[in-house]
Amino acid sequence: MHPRTGRRRVPLVFVGVATLIIAGCGSSGTSTTTAPSPSMAHGPVKTTDTDWKPVTDILARTGKFGDDNTVYRISLARTDLHIQSYGVDIKPGLSLGGYAAFAKYGSDVMLMGDLVVTETELPKVTDALQAAGIEQTALHKHLLEQTPPVWWTHVHAMGDPAKIAQGLKAALDATAIAPAAAPPAQQPPVDIDTAGVIAALGRTGTVDGGLYKYNIARAETITDNNMVVPPTFGVTTVINFQPLGDGRAAINGDFVMTGNEVQKVIEALRKGNIAIVEVHNHSLTETPRLFYAHYWAVDDAVTLATALRPALDATNLQPPK
Repeated sequence: MHPRTGRRRVPLVFVGVATLIIAGCGSSGTSTTTAPSPSMAHGPVKTTDTDWKPVTDILARTGKFGDDNTVYRISLARTDLHIQSYGVDIKPGLSLGGYAAFAKYGSDVMLMGDLVVTETELPKVTDALQAAGIEQTALHKHLLEQTPPVWWTHVHAMGDPAKIAQGLKAALDATAIAPAAAPPAQQPPVDIDTAGVIAALGRTGTVDGGLYKYNIARAETITDNNMVVPPTFGVTTVINFQPLGDGRAAINGDFVMTGNEVQKVIEALRKGNIAIVEVHNHSLTETPRLFYAHYWAVDDAVTLATALRPALDATNLQPPK
């Protein structure tokens, strides 16, 4: 066990289910456990490309830094799959963007990530992760109707970066996830009214491969076992617009919410005729406890942005920059 966090370290084998059972059981009484103050939590340290060379050498993939060079994130998008949902050809940037994010805390490294896998791959990926001592903290879908069906599994590990990378590589070897391709020299145009979307959402997004995207962090500090979890780990609200022509778009992503925000977000999305795909967790022990609502809709892009705004306003997000 890790001396500070109590979480298992790679490459330890699966620890007893008793802990999981205890953690998952409800209680009619009032908990006497007090969560550590975010001000007392340990933040990740700044790193350089050299720090992650053991990881990139093993995975044969490189990543990008976020959060002031404290989090190193490697894209694991499913560019090899042709997925359709309700007649829409899903671009990888809309909802097939898996990742592995690493950060260093003292002598150890934390991994958090999300792997996009087919149903055929899923059992093999699960077995590889369990053999390596990498936790699966969630398993769900991001799309209601999809052909062929794919799943998203969130992963977590704490320990030696090279050993974590070896375990992650074994899981990736059970899939057809390809290394990330070089970005285009020039971004293709985004065929929606981005000015109208910006005005409706009150925020400016980013262009990514012909899509228009938002990645919005929460206002409060997120911790996990007394360690600060920066936004680049994936604890954000994601809004992706995939243009479909004539100003229309498909939207997919997820809202990050505390428990008392969940119903407000669902109500706001349904008032905007936006379908709810899933509501679930991504992690097991974060503070505050977070849930994620995945959604889907196709309509005029500005109409969709207007419908999304009340859901954004129902959550505690960082103000626009």
